[in-house]
Amino acid sequence: MSAAFVSGAYRRSLLASALLASLGSIGLNTPTSAQQSASPNLLPPIRIAPPPDRAMAPAHRTTSRSRRVVRPAPRQTPVAETHVPGTMGSTVVSPTGVVTPAGQLASSITVVTEQDIQTQQHRSVPDILRTAPGLNVVQAGGPGAQTSIFMRGTNANHTKVMLDGIDIGDPANSNGAFDYAHLLTADIQQMEILRGPQSGLYGSDAIGGVISIITKKGEGPARVTGSLESGSFKTFNQTLGLSGAERNFNYAVNVAHLHAGDVPVTPPELLPPGRQAIGNNYDNMTYSTKLGVDLNEYLTVNSVVRYTDSTLLFTGDGGFPSTPNASQSTHAVQQLFNRQEAVWSLFDGRVQSFFGLNFTNSRAYDVGPGDPAATITTGERLKFDWRTVTEITRDNHLIVGAEHQTDRMDTADFAARNGNKAGFVQLQSAFADRFFLVANVRQDSNDLFGGRMTYRIAPAVIVPVTETKLKASYGTGFKAPSLSQLFRDYPTFNFFANPNLQPEDSRGFDAGFEQPLFNDRVRFGSTYFRNDITNLIDYNSTFTSLVNVNSATTEGTETFVAAQITERFGIRADYTFIRAVNAATGMQLLRRPKEKWSATATWLPLDALTLSATLVRVNDWLDVTRDGMASGITVPGYTLVNLRGDYALSDQVKVFGRIDNLLDFRYQNPTGFLAPGLAVFGGIRVASYGVR
Repeated sequence: MSAAFVSGAYRRSLLASALLASLGSIGLNTPTSAQQSASPNLLPPIRIAPPPDRAMAPAHRTTSRSRRVVRPAPRQTPVAETHVPGTMGSTVVSPTGVVTPAGQLASSITVVTEQDIQTQQHRSVPDILRTAPGLNVVQAGGPGAQTSIFMRGTNANHTKVMLDGIDIGDPANSNGAFDYAHLLTADIQQMEILRGPQSGLYGSDAIGGVISIITKKGEGPARVTGSLESGSFKTFNQTLGLSGAERNFNYAVNVAHLHAGDVPVTPPELLPPGRQAIGNNYDNMTYSTKLGVDLNEYLTVNSVVRYTDSTLLFTGDGGFPSTPNASQSTHAVQQLFNRQEAVWSLFDGRVQSFFGLNFTNSRAYDVGPGDPAATITTGERLKFDWRTVTEITRDNHLIVGAEHQTDRMDTADFAARNGNKAGFVQLQSAFADRFFLVANVRQDSNDLFGGRMTYRIAPAVIVPVTETKLKASYGTGFKAPSLSQLFRDYPTFNFFANPNLQPEDSRGFDAGFEQPLFNDRVRFGSTYFRNDITNLIDYNSTFTSLVNVNSATTEGTETFVAAQITERFGIRADYTFIRAVNAATGMQLLRRPKEKWSATATWLPLDALTLSATLVRVNDWLDVTRDGMASGITVPGYTLVNLRGDYALSDQVKVFGRIDNLLDFRYQNPTGFLAPGLAVFGGIRVASYGVR
């Protein structure tokens, strides 16, 4: 965890944070590449004709140029008004870099749409991820507190996060783990949670998988949207958006503000007698734009810019033994994510080349009680990428690409940088309309540790008559050591970086099935997965540095059932079992619950009224105490019940309300940090179309 959330005196916690975060193998960390286009629907689709009973709609144009995009056709049965979350009928980008119907891929992927986000009233990305199969979310308190994701039992720094093709990982984070706390959902069109090793396409960090976020693109007449929400914990949220398209120009501009003024997160039993807990205060302003211009029949330029300014006031720890401080600390973050892209299209869209320039800048400002000055840490990433997608034949696509990336980390007394070059090739094919194959290979060349070759192969077959989809994948992955692990020394604590660290390596596979019934109104399936990870970075025997010494094994199953019971009622349930152990000792890794259940039901009792309920159950896991002095303690699991509802007063005005943690279940995740209890929120959303 970052220094802001671990215990001990504030400055001592800076070291503890960096060291604990580096413990990849035993899970003390708390909490890659072809890239999707800034405008994913500009990508050429895989145009595969499915069997007659799964017919697709005719191709149609999506821009002023002649580009064909496959869309699922209306079902032969009446189309349900509710929407079951998952992958039923979805098209996705992240598994291959090409817009493809999810049913034609072997990848294990969960799709969350804009409609899902609105129905479930998710305000931040961690809210979305809590119910996703194969994931464990660890958040040190309420909104804005450091948030880590453990995917399929791998470490928190083993998942790559992309936003409109931008790798938004922070090079300045101590072990390279991404903090999801500051990502708001107001401008998200679709989120794709891709599980399993993906380094063959995405490079470093994608051992556990990839989380890809696609933001909204302007379409049709000008549209203005806005919302207001208030409720528990002195919450006051607002959004405002403008989007549309005029001839060859599309635009989307969004502003989102999230404020939670008093969220209790400090367990009372940790406070000295007579001291009152101080609730967290979090404020987040996020501004985003997405623009696209068709310059002519062959050339398009796209631009994505997203800026976040957030501040968290929280209770840190001090003294020895450590106790929560009497006054709060400040953790402020400014994030800039930027991609400029040119798309060159030839031969009626059968050959498309993407040229991208990506720049990210993350600045963290930390100050604790009594500190004379703030600690300021800056991470920058500059990446150039190129990718060409060629339709060789109707059912065969070849993708080739290359990239050059430079990472930099700066503090008041320390600076480091590293570069990486990579090239990759991928073949995506279909045979007889029922057998689908994706295979890729990638070569990375790093300035510090040299070359790494990774690959992935993923076949899927749809069995005639039963329409059962059988799927499997095998891939390799790696995680490059962070700049902090390689170069940042702490001589005061007799701890020194190791510039000779090598990447962590993995080999993983999965195999499973999906079975549709009743014209795909019901679908169920299960997938077995296994990852073997070696060269994990850990302490040396004297606890004075880091070395590649550990190995781990993670395996388990992901099982789901999704059903559209009637046109007005749908439900999806997921169950995940994970065994994540130190391969040498057999001991369970920290913060990896063995079992997780989740279920979401949506009901439309009236045309204007939508009701939804979500149940999440997470079983016991092992953790460390808040002060880090004891490890391997058993933490009891928790159960969450959330309710949602919205009512359309008119075509342009909707009121909504939600209840989080209906049972007021009190739990700590991680240990020493209370999760929010019962909370009630309500608000109004408006939309105006055809604005001139």
